[in-house]
Amino acid sequence: MGKVSKGVKCSVIGCEKEATRSLPINKVTKTGLKVQGTRRVYLCKDHYKEYKKATKKEKMLDKWRYKSRIS
Repeated sequence: MGKVSKGVKCSVIGCEKEATRSLPINKVTKTGLKVQGTRRVYLCKDHYKEYKKATKKEKMLDKWRYKSRIS
């Protein structure tokens, strides 16, 4: 049983909602979200949506880069 299922709060400063996802802190800080924590960051549904929007372009570029190496 993980911390998210136990009811940990969102790690974004000023947010008190229940967390739904857990991510490494270095990936989340690159997106510009102000978080507190040491290794893992817990995000609520709204902040996880912001994280996904911020990393969408980067993931697409990595996918293209990987695909061009295989062909």
